[in-house]
Amino acid sequence: MTRHVAVLMGGWSAEREVSLVSGAAVSNALSEAGYRVTSIDVQRDVGALLTRLFPKPDAVFNALHGRYGEDGCIQGLLNILDVPYTHSGVLASSLAMDKPVAKSMFAAAGIKVAEHKIVTREELIAGGAMEPPFVVKPLNEGSSVGVHIVMEGDNYIPSEEEWTFGRHVMVEKFVAGRELTVSVMGDRPLAVTEITTGHGFYDYDAKYADGGSEHQVPADIPKKIYDEAMRISLLAHEILGCRGLSRADIRFDGKNLYMLEINTQPGMTPTSLVPEQAAHANISFNELVSWLVENAACDD
Repeated sequence: MTRHVAVLMGGWSAEREVSLVSGAAVSNALSEAGYRVTSIDVQRDVGALLTRLFPKPDAVFNALHGRYGEDGCIQGLLNILDVPYTHSGVLASSLAMDKPVAKSMFAAAGIKVAEHKIVTREELIAGGAMEPPFVVKPLNEGSSVGVHIVMEGDNYIPSEEEWTFGRHVMVEKFVAGRELTVSVMGDRPLAVTEITTGHGFYDYDAKYADGGSEHQVPADIPKKIYDEAMRISLLAHEILGCRGLSRADIRFDGKNLYMLEINTQPGMTPTSLVPEQAAHANISFNELVSWLVENAACDD
């Protein structure tokens, strides 16, 4: 009998549009691979979602990005419904999405992280939170939403209208250097990609706009550094308790590697990094999404 997979996409986070693109690509690939697919644009009406999930599918492919889809909320609901789902469970998802907590766990395991402080928006506006250059980040968003690099001489002040991510702000020391990323599939790091962009850093537009960035896979870096990037990415994946796919974002300053964060719901759009790295490892997109479905699970 053909297995039935519900693909959850959309949602109401700041990454809704990206999620819709990821979900469409995943739905098409799963259909081509022979699955019966139901695509669901998730809204705030949980009752409507439960109706769409009845009769219960064999698995859910979670293509949601950002808050509520990536932070343990939807995972908890699927645990209650006893529907196996792709990617990480409640705890790993919530830990990875909470940047300060995740960084403290990486540091405890010996992985280098950039110095940071948590301040209020008012304290940031008052100045003196950290000597520039530094990076301003929301505590729990993905896809570089809300991220801003403050260089010396900048007068960046996040307005109330612009800053919709809560009262607290992460201020992180900017690590100059090269942007690297590593995807982990199960217990296997796939490759190291170097990302170059004319946007100043790998921001939302660089991630998803055509021509916004260039990806070199494998990255042209010394083998020792390449192997270490693979090692710490797998270690970070394991420390948080991730399953399925994750993607590590790393900065290389020419000497040291700094772990920035782990993404437990990496993008699956035509310009996304994980499918590129999978292809480098001779894994097609259809094989990748099928593997995720076949390894779907609820928390123990």
